[in-house]
Amino acid sequence: MRPFQFTQAKTMDTALDPGARFVAGGTTLIDLMKLDVETPERVVDINPLPLARVEATPDGGLKVGALVRNSDLANHPEVKARYAVLSEALLSGASPQLRNMATTGGNLLQRTRCYYFRDTAYACNKRQPGAGCSAMDGYNRIHAVLGGSEHCVATHPSDMAVAMMALEASVHARTDKHERTIGLDEFYLLPGTTPDRETVLEPGELITYVTLPKLPAGTRSHYLKLRDRAQYEFALASAAVVVTLHGGRIERARIALGGVATKPWRSREAEAALEGKPANNAHFQAAAEAAMRGAKPLRDNAFKIELAKRAIVRALNTATQQNSESAS
Repeated sequence: MRPFQFTQAKTMDTALDPGARFVAGGTTLIDLMKLDVETPERVVDINPLPLARVEATPDGGLKVGALVRNSDLANHPEVKARYAVLSEALLSGASPQLRNMATTGGNLLQRTRCYYFRDTAYACNKRQPGAGCSAMDGYNRIHAVLGGSEHCVATHPSDMAVAMMALEASVHARTDKHERTIGLDEFYLLPGTTPDRETVLEPGELITYVTLPKLPAGTRSHYLKLRDRAQYEFALASAAVVVTLHGGRIERARIALGGVATKPWRSREAEAALEGKPANNAHFQAAAEAAMRGAKPLRDNAFKIELAKRAIVRALNTATQQNSESAS
C-alpha cells in the first residue's frame, strides 16, 4: 500500500474534497489499496456524517442513507415487509462480518472481482486505460455475456444493486457545487471505450442517500443468486424480479440480472414479454429468452446464458407463488 493522507470529515462541507476518495466500511477500497489497484493520495473517512438512517418518504417510499450498513438494511422491518427482493439480495452477499461493515453507498460503488483487474501483473483497461483486456484471450468463465465491449467484459459484483435496479431506485449525490438525483439505470455506464469510468459520478461527488419508490399494492418480489458455492461467493447469474399480479395476469414487471453483465442489468425485453400476460411457466420462459437474446458468450462462459434463463424462470415462479399464497 502506498502512502496517503487520511482525514475524517466532521461535516458535509469538509467531506467534499474533489481530489479525495471516500471511505466508509472500507470493504472494497482498502482491499484494492493493498493490491495497488487503487492508489489515492487523499482518503476521507465519512463515517461521522449523518447518513445512516432508513426513513419513510412522503410519497410512501423509503429513503436509505449512504452509510446504512448492509446488515441493518437487510433486516430493517420495512425492507423485509415491502422490498423483500432487496433484503434477500443483501443477505446473499458476502459474509455476516462484511455485511456489518459494508454500506449502501459503498456497495453501489464496489468494483469488479475480475482477476485481471485485481492483479497488476496483467493488462486491464479498467485499471489502466489503453493497456488492453487480458480477459479477452484469457480464462473468462466469470465474465460478462451482456453489455461488454472489446475493451472490457468485467462483471459488476453487487447483489444489492441488482435488486435496487429492479426496484427502480434513485441515487442522490452532491458535490461542493450542486446536488442531483440519478436513476440507477442511468447511474452505471457501459464500458464502451472507457471502462475505467463506471458511473456518472464526478470526482469528489458523494452519494448521500438512495430512494426506493412506493410499490403498487399486491406487488411481490424475489432475488435468486446462483453461484459456485452456497456462501461468500459472487454470482455466476442472479435474477431480481418485482411483479404485480391481478386476476392471474402480470400487470407490471421489473426484471434485473446480476453476474452476467458489465453493470446491474435491467431487462426491458423480459418485462415487455411478461406484462399483460398470464403468470405461467410458458411466459416466464419467453421472458427469459427475451432477456438473453443479445448475449455474447466468450470462450469459457457460454453456460451463463442458460444459467441466467433458469434463474429468471425460477425467480418468477417463486415470486408469483408468493403472491398466490398471500391472496388465498
